[in-house]
This record gives sequence, C-alpha cells and structure tokens, in this order.
Amino acid sequence: MARYVVKLPDLGEGTTEAEIVAWHVVPGQVIREDDPLVDVMTEKATVELPAPVAGTVVAINGKPGEKRPVGSELVVLDVAGEGNVAAAVGSIPDRSAQPLTPALSPLAGRGGERAPPRSSVPSLRERGEGQGEGPAAAPQPARAPGAKPVASPAVRRRAWDRGVELRFVPGSGPGGRITQSDLDAYLAADAAPAAASARRDGVEEVPIIGLRRAIAEHLQTSKRHIPHFSYVEEIDVTALEELRGQLNTTYRERAHLTLLAFLMRAIANAVAEHPQVNARYDDAAGILHRHRAVNIGVATQTEGGLLVPVVHHAEALDLWQGASELRRLVEASRAGKATRDELGGSTITITSLGALGGIAATPVINYPEVAIVGVNRIAERPIVRDRQIVVRQMMNLSSSFDHRIVDGWEAASFIQRVKRLLEQPALLFVT
Repeated sequence: MARYVVKLPDLGEGTTEAEIVAWHVVPGQVIREDDPLVDVMTEKATVELPAPVAGTVVAINGKPGEKRPVGSELVVLDVAGEGNVAAAVGSIPDRSAQPLTPALSPLAGRGGERAPPRSSVPSLRERGEGQGEGPAAAPQPARAPGAKPVASPAVRRRAWDRGVELRFVPGSGPGGRITQSDLDAYLAADAAPAAASARRDGVEEVPIIGLRRAIAEHLQTSKRHIPHFSYVEEIDVTALEELRGQLNTTYRERAHLTLLAFLMRAIANAVAEHPQVNARYDDAAGILHRHRAVNIGVATQTEGGLLVPVVHHAEALDLWQGASELRRLVEASRAGKATRDELGGSTITITSLGALGGIAATPVINYPEVAIVGVNRIAERPIVRDRQIVVRQMMNLSSSFDHRIVDGWEAASFIQRVKRLLEQPALLFVT
C-alpha cells in the first residue's frame, strides 16, 4: 500500500481559497475512483471534488465552514500501487497526471465552466445516502456517543415537525449520518412517544456555511453599504387578472402567463423613462452604471437557498416569451442546473412570495443594484369607486431603493408608471 494525498486544486478565476461545505467520506471508508470526496465553495460556485484514485481514506483535513488555501491537503488515501506523497510535498500534484475534475453545484449560484453543472444535493441521493449503494456499502463507523447528529436540512426539518430529537436516532450513513430511512425506522419503532410529547428541549447548533453563508454575507453587504428606503403602493389588478385569464384560455398552446410576466413587461417599459433605477452602483469607484438592457433578476427559493435567476433583455421579450423564459430559469434553478450566466448580470430585481406575500414588506436590494420591486399577495378588498363601495382584486407593491442614487420622487414616479401599466394592461401592448 502507498499514500496518496489529495490537495485543494486551483479552481480558476483567481481563486486562492475555498470553504469546506460538506464531507462525503470519513476515515476508514473504502472509496472508488470518481466517488465524491468533499464539497467546497469558492466566491463563484460550490464545487464537488471527486476522488482521483480508488483507495481507503486515512485522514481528512478541515471542518465544514473552514476555509482552506489552494494547495493545502484535503484527503490522505491508502492506495494500491504507487502513491504520490513524494510529489505532494511542497507542491500541488501534477493535475495532468492526477486529474481532479470538479463538478459545479449550481446551488451556489455562480459557477465557472469546468464541468457540466451538478448539484451537491443530488450527488448524495445518487450515492444512496448510506443505504447500500456505492461507497456506503462499506462498513461505516457509528456516531460516537454524545456526538452531534449529522443530517441533511430536509431530515432535520422533518424530525422537527414530528417532534423527534435526532440525537436519539441511529444513523446508517457515513460517520453516523442520519438518512430519511433512519428517521422512518425510528418513527415506526417509537411513533407513539414522539407524537405524544409536546415538550421540546435542547438547542440545535446549525453552522452557517456554504450557500447560506454566501447569502448572509451578500445581504449583510447590501444593508451595510446601501441606505435603503421603501415605497409601498396598492395596485388594482382586477382588469389585469381578467385579461390574464382570457389570454391563458385563448392561447393554451403558448406559455402560461403569470402575474410576474406582466410585471416584468411593465418594469421593462417603465425604466425607459426612469433609467436611474435600472442601474448598478460601484460605490468604491463612485460610478453609476445605467444599463440600457433590462436584465430582471427574480428571487427564487430553492432547496439549497435563495437564488436569483436573470431574464436577460426583458425589454426585447413579449409577454409569452418572458413567461416562458422565466419558467425555464426557475425550473433550472430549483433543479440545480442553472448556469453562471443565468444567475448573474441582473440590473433590477423582483422578489415575490406568491400567496405568502403578505400585505407589505421592506425587501433588501440585490447589491450592487439600486432598486428591487417586491410583490405582495392579491386579495379582494372593498374600495371606493365613484362614491360606491366595490370589491376589487388588490395587490401591494413593496419596493426598496438606494437613496444615494434614487430620490423619493424618482422612486415614486417609477412605481406610479408601473401601477398605471398594470391597472390598464392594454397599454403593455401599445407602449
């Protein structure tokens, strides 16, 4: 047997370090070539590093959340034949002789182009989460007594909903990782106590790493640098909803029109008169970049966290083209297949929680943009029209602006233009 050291490779685009997000192996585990070793996250992407050779894991270096420099040792393997320890001392192994092809995980949002996108979440499913497939078929060490339980967010959420403390659930995955099957077995064996107990004790410590940390840092940057102010306006969308229903019924073969398709069209129209809101501000250089192209980001909730796929050149798309492109991007983002270009380059952002949209909000601007338009839910409300109380379908727009760049008058004028277009949707076809 010989030793083989796997180092953190140069992931391109000036990367000097990467954060460890999740380990897929534990010491003592037998792995095959190309089995996933670890997920690491750069400023641009989550990358899954596969094993360049088959062997037995001797040691792993670094904890989830820890940042490691390029060239640092990640995994030590026992391998048959010749190893690479001599070549590994003081230098990064020759990548041509020892290929270590990273697979991008679009959960991070902005990947390079070294390999086809591949989500780090599906990689666990492909391996069976320790249920007899691939490397998980090898004997795995049990979780040490008193050790914190290891489980995916989906397993933790389900356990919380069922009132189960994961420290009592035996895990069959690598390092005692708890899978959905382990939770099923525990619930089946002890369902009555779990359901009967209403009291919950203990505190769960959840490291904020990977995509969640990237989101946190980005939003912190937005709030630290941008003096936000919000503007809320109510919109009567009764006519729009009637038109939308008629168009969807008449043109069934075309893309299904959602409210967001009309809103994107209205924004693309309105920014022509208010270019100040369709911009990105480089506060370090003191330069505002006002874009002619209207690239609309749409905040989208995915299994891994919040992503913002971008409908590029929305000004050149009609209603159906915009709806089709938006649906494609949202589906790609939630499936972990969105590319770096599809998740970057926005000039203004829409955020919407659909039926959960509430009455009003104060959305956080997608730095370094200067405006974000928030959509609240549609609800029937009594309003006064011609001295009569009538029931109309109403919706609030809750928008935020960078007060360094956008004055209150400019913001209000922009939203009022959007309001007019949505309340008289026929104008969307003639302007």
